[in-house]
Amino acid sequence: MFAATVLTLFPEMFPGPLGLSLAGDALARGLWACEALDIRAHGLGRHRAVDDTPAGGGPGMVMRADVLAASLDAASGAADPRPRLLMSPRGERLTQRKAREWAGGPGLVVICARFEGVDERVIEARHLTEVSIGDYILSGGEIAALAVLDACVRLVPGVMGKMESATQESFEAGLLEYPHYTRPREWEGRAIPEALLSGDHAKIERWRREQALRITRERRPDLLEKI
Repeated sequence: MFAATVLTLFPEMFPGPLGLSLAGDALARGLWACEALDIRAHGLGRHRAVDDTPAGGGPGMVMRADVLAASLDAASGAADPRPRLLMSPRGERLTQRKAREWAGGPGLVVICARFEGVDERVIEARHLTEVSIGDYILSGGEIAALAVLDACVRLVPGVMGKMESATQESFEAGLLEYPHYTRPREWEGRAIPEALLSGDHAKIERWRREQALRITRERRPDLLEKI
């Protein structure tokens, strides 16, 4: 079973949207599990402090290595085989390939940073893998963690009704996905392409491949370079 443990200052944010729709149904059926643990439970002093001023000066606050390590060690022992992710804008970009790899494993331990970031020493000492969902800054790692978990959970066997639909999505074959159409046959003067109505499966597949190449070339030419 895919088991997710999320370390956060806001455990009430989980499972959040992952408790709805297909992911929520799968959660209720026990196809995957999600626990959210409060980092502040290992905070220091009467106010359960989890951060301090940055060494060398500068704005903002930094999450303490000792607090994060204590939280992580309590949640995930040395024998835990799950990858340990730190949501970070400087991390490796999340890809469909990584999501599929993680979905096929035992689950993930995900740390949601806040403030200016976390003490570098805990990243090194606890072998955290920094992961980013894009080139922009969020208020914290929680929304990014939800995105990572959603990308993984939908690929867990039994979550989606038809797994073959996942193999035809954007990025699975290195291309962006082809256009989709459904009834009515004509809408506001726009008709469904004749190729899709032909009943000729080879013709349909050829059209979809051509459209996927066209859209990828127009919007993400960098993907074509990789394939």
